[in-house]
Amino acid sequence: MKTTLRPRRSPSRTETAFEAAVSAFLWAFRILLVLLVVVGSILTISSGKFSVETWVDLIVNGAVQGGIYALIALGYTMVYGIMKMINFAHGEIFMIGIFAGYFTAVFLDEAGFLNANPLTSIISFLLMMLIAATASTLVALAVERVAYRPLRNSPRLVLLISAIGASFFLQYTIAGLFGSGVYRYPTIDILEEDVALPLLSALGLKWIEVVVIVAALLMMALLYLFVMRSRIGTAIRAVSEDKQTAALMGIDVNRAIVTTFAVGAAMAGAAGVLYGTLWGIFFFYSGFIPGIKAFTAAVLGGIGNIPGAMVGGFVLGEAEAIGSLLIFDGLGVPAPGQLKDVIAFTILVMVLVFRPQGILGERLSRSRA
Repeated sequence: MKTTLRPRRSPSRTETAFEAAVSAFLWAFRILLVLLVVVGSILTISSGKFSVETWVDLIVNGAVQGGIYALIALGYTMVYGIMKMINFAHGEIFMIGIFAGYFTAVFLDEAGFLNANPLTSIISFLLMMLIAATASTLVALAVERVAYRPLRNSPRLVLLISAIGASFFLQYTIAGLFGSGVYRYPTIDILEEDVALPLLSALGLKWIEVVVIVAALLMMALLYLFVMRSRIGTAIRAVSEDKQTAALMGIDVNRAIVTTFAVGAAMAGAAGVLYGTLWGIFFFYSGFIPGIKAFTAAVLGGIGNIPGAMVGGFVLGEAEAIGSLLIFDGLGVPAPGQLKDVIAFTILVMVLVFRPQGILGERLSRSRA
């Protein structure tokens, strides 16, 4: 049967004019946004309302918050890298880590071990992180087995709906088991002390803030080495590239996917203990907003990119801590600190519109060799 090739239709004048209008609008929006940031920042700084110490405190708070976001974002970016799906139940995996760490701390505190001396406090904190990571991992593996594996070959929208359902299921299961009230983390005395090291004491840091930042950087480095240097890491990267080809080469696809979920959940569980120790109060809904922010951080850094998730977490933390005050205070906006969520989700929209591959993400070609 002879096939006749039809010439490609040229866009009409109406379509061309519409595309030109959209492009002009986007450029105008970019310019307006840049002017807003520049003018607001200049007015805030020139007012002299805030001291250098205040800005330093905000930078430190942003780095600490960014470390939490980064640890959660690593789980998002790993699951997306291997399954090309957004695991919206990951915020609840993080929340389960908060609860597991809390009950461990309460048990150790009632036993008189938590704050008996600095050594027992450190051991208690490490034990809390271990149990929280284990609990989060077990729940994540159950979610993967029940909610994701049967739908693995389904369209992405089906997996997305399943992830949202799993998120609500975990939220209200925890609310049903432990109530919807607010809990308060037991205080670990040694972590609440000021850092006495020469270079850090001037910043007024507490040990918990140093632990959060160092833990985020250390876990990212270990995860990167695990993915890039280990045998199972090589298998994960192969499955991420092409599941069918990896299976033909003898790689256990299920094992690679389960390992990815386990590693991401373990880091989220450990981040839950850091979050609870840092902020002190939590409840069954405490994983939702940090989870959405961590997703924003993963997109900002480049979804599927491990260093990108870390960079995105710290950038988002600093933008929240500094951005709302720096931009809006000089413009006379009341209570600018309450606009930090506006900053976060505006960044998400801007990244999706102007640089969807993220800060460290790679632009993919239309066809792959």
